[in-house]
Amino acid sequence: MGRLDGQVALITGGASGLGRAIVDRFVKEGARVAVLDRSRERLDQLKSDHGANVVGTVGDVRSLFDNEAAVRDCVAAFGKLDCVIGNAGIWDYSVSLADLPPEKIDQAFDELFQVNVKGYMLIAKAALPELVRSDGSVIFTISNAGFYPDGGGPLYTATKHAVVGLVKQLAFEFAPSVRVNGVAPGGIGTDLRGPVSLGMAERSIESINLSDLAGPNLPIGRLPRPEEYTGAYVFFATRGDTVPSTGSVLNYDGGIGVRGFTSSAGGRGLAERFKK
Repeated sequence: MGRLDGQVALITGGASGLGRAIVDRFVKEGARVAVLDRSRERLDQLKSDHGANVVGTVGDVRSLFDNEAAVRDCVAAFGKLDCVIGNAGIWDYSVSLADLPPEKIDQAFDELFQVNVKGYMLIAKAALPELVRSDGSVIFTISNAGFYPDGGGPLYTATKHAVVGLVKQLAFEFAPSVRVNGVAPGGIGTDLRGPVSLGMAERSIESINLSDLAGPNLPIGRLPRPEEYTGAYVFFATRGDTVPSTGSVLNYDGGIGVRGFTSSAGGRGLAERFKK
């Protein structure tokens, strides 16, 4: 028996990266999953891999029409909607304010906020009636950049701080019918892209060796794989285990917030001491 048996979820940006890992995990846990993504090719691959357990809608998360279409396709295929996961996003590749080209600031600001914040608002808006009917839940993917510096540049960091506020505001507005929570992962080696406005649409975060760059700086000692982040989403989507939880954000980032001044982990000698 899976923890999500009989449930139906809708995930934006679910055809690649962390979103794809969440889809795979939800299907394994017994859920049926609808996906809104801009890539027809990747949606077709999802369908090939999961068959009738998945339905895909091609669209842009910045469009309310496309978000509404994804909700309609989900309900038409599966009869209901229990959980929405706002996950689609873009990264600014840590471009500092000093290095942002003045002539591109307006476009870059608008693009980052439209994808990373407006996209979440729109899927919540489109799904709200169905979620109220099912006493469902919303989960937003945030980031360590929602709490700490240096997880991106000022544009990305500002969007993720905004999503923390969005979780809390929508948790208030949707209560008591719909729970709203967030998951803040750390670094992930995926196909996350950058903004068109900064010429980064074809640049993938996979081009950065995050395992070597960030892994040694994490208290857990390495960079988690995408699938290792998915348990948090299963937890928030379950109905029995998270009744008290709304307006919560889980820092699920490898321990970024507990790094010390002199070392990323204070217990590095413990394994040698106690596993002899």
